[in-house]
Amino acid sequence: MAEKTVVVLLFGGRSSEHSISCATAGGVLRAIDRSRYEVIPVGITASGAFILEDDDATKFTLDRAKLPTVEDNGTRVHWPESTATRELTVRDARGQTRSLGAVDVVFPILHGPFGEDGTVQGLLELVGLPYVGSGVLASSLGMDKHFTKTVLVQAGIAVAPWHTISAREWLRSPVAVLEAVSDLALPVFVKPARAGSSVGVSKVKSWDAFSDAMRVALAEDDRVLIEEGIVGREVECGVLGSLDGAAPRASVAGEVVMTGREFYDFDAKYLDAPGIDLVCPADLGADELAEMQELAVRAFTAIGCAGLARVDFFLTPTGFVVNEINTMPGFTPISMFPACWIASGISYPQIIDELIALALEP
Repeated sequence: MAEKTVVVLLFGGRSSEHSISCATAGGVLRAIDRSRYEVIPVGITASGAFILEDDDATKFTLDRAKLPTVEDNGTRVHWPESTATRELTVRDARGQTRSLGAVDVVFPILHGPFGEDGTVQGLLELVGLPYVGSGVLASSLGMDKHFTKTVLVQAGIAVAPWHTISAREWLRSPVAVLEAVSDLALPVFVKPARAGSSVGVSKVKSWDAFSDAMRVALAEDDRVLIEEGIVGREVECGVLGSLDGAAPRASVAGEVVMTGREFYDFDAKYLDAPGIDLVCPADLGADELAEMQELAVRAFTAIGCAGLARVDFFLTPTGFVVNEINTMPGFTPISMFPACWIASGISYPQIIDELIALALEP
């Protein structure tokens, strides 16, 4: 029997998307091929402790009444001491240390700051462990909406008009900020520059509501994006890297159809709240789909992504506008990324297989 590949599944984290990361972990734990992989589940508590978690997918089911979390069980997982070894160790609650063996690859399914933003990727680079997904720079760029837009504009890819405001600018002169951003047509979306899952996002239809929206966004980040609302269909597709230097691939498109909510917020994305329908595959013509897939791959390449990403668009009467790139999209049962690939003919376990193979490619 072939030796199994040892995979550290890393999830939880310090960000406000902690529970979504846990739910994604539940999905991966259910789907990963146990005949091929040995899984070491490592959770990160909300305070940043690395613990040895239970290998139990049911523990991380997304439940509106009780969102899943990584709770401190007293264990502490320690990364390799140097690049000369790939051995992980764990100290149990009694203070005794034992080896978890050598690790082949880390799958960091972390969302938001302190995980999806290049920080954990930097840690893994320092200890020399291969990992799934984008590297330090692309992860950092993808997390920061301002710099994502800046790079995409330079690559000739259309994005929504925007301003970026710092907490210092806002505190110094809210009046000056409001004057600066009032060139944007209402409604505008006020977003933390470095957050995901629609956390801290507000739709502002009147400038009277702008101060409250800034307060909500600044609770998540000290830089805020004010983005002009785009009228168009909300469509998304997944991108996967390819082995042997082949071009990245884009999935079929999915569509977010508003049926009763202002926008695609946290509850709709993860708690199956009413008012949103997710349609996959989206009703696009062959030429539209081909253009969208080509733009998705261009965006993926522009910021230097690796492994996977989800690229979100608005389809307007004048063409596609990129909304954002997510370098570690959710894998929950109702997430668009796996749905788009399943509709493209690649199963959930196959997605996991491909991502691990890409991470291990020399």
